[in-house]
Amino acid sequence: MKKVALSEVKDDLSKYLRIAEGEEIIITRHGKPAGVLVGFASEDDWLEYQLENDPRFLERIEQARRSLRAGKGVRLEDLEVSPPTDQPS
Repeated sequence: MKKVALSEVKDDLSKYLRIAEGEEIIITRHGKPAGVLVGFASEDDWLEYQLENDPRFLERIEQARRSLRAGKGVRLEDLEVSPPTDQPS
């Protein structure tokens, strides 16, 4: 994680966006953390970030975990996988 002063980021934002694709950048104001710059190397990274920070998605995950702890649900090992059927062209 890299720390950079806000004045530096303002002067060369595109440079810091490129750096942020590989690591988060802490932006400081008067030497104190003020924000975080997160870059995305691909659209998949962006979609993953959105899911990880979506309260509705996080609640669905928590509901599923509660259900599993209550003994409800099906273990992955218990699922039967049927071969794909041929689709007519």
